Formats: sequence, C-alpha cells, structure tokens
Amino acid sequence: MTKIITTIVFFICSLVSAQGQFEQGMGKAFQLWGEGKNTEASDLFERIAAAEKTSWLPNYYVALVNTTTAFRTKDKDQMTLLLSKAQKSLDIEMDKNPNNAELLVMQAMIHTAWIAFDPMTNGQKLSGTVMELYGKAQAIAPENPRVVFGKAEFEIGAAQFWGTDTKPMCAQIEKAIGLFATFKPETPFSPKWGLDRAVAAQKNCK
Repeated sequence: MTKIITTIVFFICSLVSAQGQFEQGMGKAFQLWGEGKNTEASDLFERIAAAEKTSWLPNYYVALVNTTTAFRTKDKDQMTLLLSKAQKSLDIEMDKNPNNAELLVMQAMIHTAWIAFDPMTNGQKLSGTVMELYGKAQAIAPENPRVVFGKAEFEIGAAQFWGTDTKPMCAQIEKAIGLFATFKPETPFSPKWGLDRAVAAQKNCK
C-alpha cells in the first residue's frame, strides 16, 4: 500500500512540476514577445509545444507571433518564411481540433496576411476562404470577440476596396468591443488579445 501511495505522490508531483515548467516557459515566452524579441519568443513557444503536446496554446502562439510579424514585413522571402512557420504550427493543432474557433481565426489571419502582402495575386484566391473560416468560427463561438472583430475588420477591408458601405461592419466592431469587456479566457494563457485593435478600428469608422 505504501508503495502504491508513494507512486501516486510521485506521479502527482511530476504533474505539478510539469505544470510549473509549462507556466514558467509560457510566461518567459510572453515576456520575450513583449520585449519585441519575436524570433526568440517563437522559438520558445515551439519548444514548449514539442514538450507539452496536450495543449494547443504554444503552437497557436507560434502562429500568432509569426503572423503578426509578417504583417509588418515587405520582403517576400521573409514573409514566406514567417507564414510557413505559422502555418506549420497551426496545422498541428487544426488536425487535432478543427472546430476550435481561435484556431479558425488564426487561419483566417494567415490568409489575410497573404492577401495584404499581394492583393492582386492572393485576394481573389483566398478571400472566399477567409469568409468561410470566419463563418465557421462564428457558428461555433458567436460571442468570441476575436471572431466578431476579425470578420468585421476583414469585411471592412473588402468594402473599402469595392467602395461599399462600411456601417454594418462598424456596428459589429462596436459589438466586439462590448464582448471583449465580458469575455473570460479559459486559462491565464488563453487568447485575450484584440481590444486595442478593435478600439483603433472603431475610431477609423467615425
């Protein structure tokens, strides 16, 4: 009996230790990202993902770090490198759970980065897919502020391109801002970004 209890205690201690290492690693990766050390942050998230295969979050943040970085580059080779890394990490988690709304938004963002980089080549090819992704995410999580805002922001870009009315999308951005106020992430590391972008977009609507 003592041996069994010792084994259980050892197992629990191992779990607590692993959780502690996961939390410490994630905290460090966020710190690096906050300091503008995007490559270092991405690499650390990637190492955490390799060690902690039960959580979708590390690979999600590999995708997010690289995609947000890609939006700021004009170099095609760098763009391809960043978005390929983002897509590879996202694919791992999408294969496990294709109905995760946050992952669907992330996939839409990767496609949007390609469209923003080369609208003439990628706009017609990927715009329909982006709208399908947001539609699926909205069906799964209609109160998720990143879903509502992401869809509205993408539609505003299309409306401005075609010269159509953006008021309906501006109303959705306002709705998203309200949802950010009440949205409760499942864990301390779950996605909670986007409010600042939504507020900035709302100002542009006026």
